[in-house]
Amino acid sequence: MKVYLDNSATSWPKPPSVISAITGYLNDYGASPGRSGHSFAIKAAREIFETRELIAVLFNAPDSERVIFSANATHAINIALKGLLKQGDHVIISHMEHNSVYRPLKYLENKGLIELTVIPCNEKGETDTRLISGSIKANTRLVVMIHGSNASGTVMPVAGIGEICRLKNILFMVDAAQTAGFIPIDIQKDNIDILAFTGHKKLYGPPGIGGLCIKDNILIETLIHGGTGSKSEMADHPAFYPDRLEAGTLNTVGVLGLKAGVQFILGKGIGSIRNQQLQLTEYLVVQLNNIDGIRIYGPGLSNERLPLVSFNIGRIPPSDIAFILDRDFGIMSRAGIHCTPLAHQAMGSFPRGTVRLSLGCFNTQQEIDYVAEALKKIISEKNFNI
Repeated sequence: MKVYLDNSATSWPKPPSVISAITGYLNDYGASPGRSGHSFAIKAAREIFETRELIAVLFNAPDSERVIFSANATHAINIALKGLLKQGDHVIISHMEHNSVYRPLKYLENKGLIELTVIPCNEKGETDTRLISGSIKANTRLVVMIHGSNASGTVMPVAGIGEICRLKNILFMVDAAQTAGFIPIDIQKDNIDILAFTGHKKLYGPPGIGGLCIKDNILIETLIHGGTGSKSEMADHPAFYPDRLEAGTLNTVGVLGLKAGVQFILGKGIGSIRNQQLQLTEYLVVQLNNIDGIRIYGPGLSNERLPLVSFNIGRIPPSDIAFILDRDFGIMSRAGIHCTPLAHQAMGSFPRGTVRLSLGCFNTQQEIDYVAEALKKIISEKNFNI
């Protein structure tokens, strides 16, 4: 039996419609979008346009032209941070941030370009919004917040943080890599100025595609200059969106796979997907809590959370547990600190990290039962000192 429980890294399997969209493009009209006047290029460009429109609908973004495609969420976040922040700006983040946010900000801080404040979180990964208000300075330009932690499963109160930023006239950027497609996101209602997303997790697209949604009052400097297929007679890079932030040939395969993934989600309904996965998550937590020696991290079941469970077994290295699960039982998990050292410091699991089991649309209760039995066997048969 093979059980895939690493959906917080990359969802698998992909819906058949996603695979069909990708192979259909490659087989039937695999041209560069908009680079010439022939029918294949026009069809590819139309598909790209329709995907922008679909993303704008999914997140209630005010302008589909400001839906920007990138290689992934990390790429998108770097475009936004390095194209937005100026000398002397102050930025606020939380202890739960992924390295995709933390590292570029530390880079800018180490260069002497920005000031950075990291808001502490408790061991469940929760933050107090009053600490954000209390950290605002005269030069605070931006608050960046992960929407859902890939380490603890904690969901951050982005609506409340967005309201604080709106009242203080501060820009608010949300890293939705773990929540896009799982939790409803309303850019306008939640006062989000910049939303970063990735396609290969809960949007069920292929790896290598992500993007930004940017409100129309925000100017982000161009990070990469080059061909766009527009204004080619000019030496200067186009200043209008989306071309302003999209140089070179787009990953059309990725965009069309993303389009099919979003259509899959909208067809099933985010609420239905969420309920199904949270029921499985609750079942998984109950099963693990019944096994002596397992410690679960993150928020309780009564809190809003993501469909993932991070745990440890005594002093056993998480990497050993993940290796045995894979080798002996065919169970694929993720071990380590999951690119979130600050989060594991807050959770008390640094530096060794945790074992993470993360669920997707296609996991079943039978698989959860199998995982629980496997962990019981690992603890008993290996005679670990826990």
